[in-house]
Amino acid sequence: MRFHAEHRFNGSEQTVAALLADPAFYLDLALPDLSQPEVLEERKDGDDAMLRLRYEFIGSLDPIAHRLLGSSHLAWIQEVRVDRSAGSGILRFEAEKDPRRLHGAADFVLTATGGGTVRRLGGELVVAVPGIGRLAERRIVPGLLRRLDIEAQALNEQLRRGG
Repeated sequence: MRFHAEHRFNGSEQTVAALLADPAFYLDLALPDLSQPEVLEERKDGDDAMLRLRYEFIGSLDPIAHRLLGSSHLAWIQEVRVDRSAGSGILRFEAEKDPRRLHGAADFVLTATGGGTVRRLGGELVVAVPGIGRLAERRIVPGLLRRLDIEAQALNEQLRRGG
């Protein structure tokens, strides 16, 4: 299922890009129904940065998710890649246990505006399970978008504090 989001930040493209690739930002970020992330990998090479995080879902699971997972916990890997010089990047995520069944990606662009930056993000979430995949996608995407909104609010708060 395709999804889109737009967020406005009170900071420069470079500052927003740096925060999106900063593990400390995510370690301080409280997202509903998710554990604090575990940093799996962090790399910086010039203007390119990559960050891999592991999250575990700790909220109540929808009955469809229970059918998909059985008794397993839902954990996934999130990867953020940022090209600071281009003001763009990609967000990838996949289930830790079976990434072919649950995965997604979104490209984003950071654009300077009068006094700030806009992030435009567009991507796709895939639940590759015959019969229930589309229904599961429609149930998951609103939560994904809500967490992106919370992330954007926290990023703006960090910018206000001079981060």
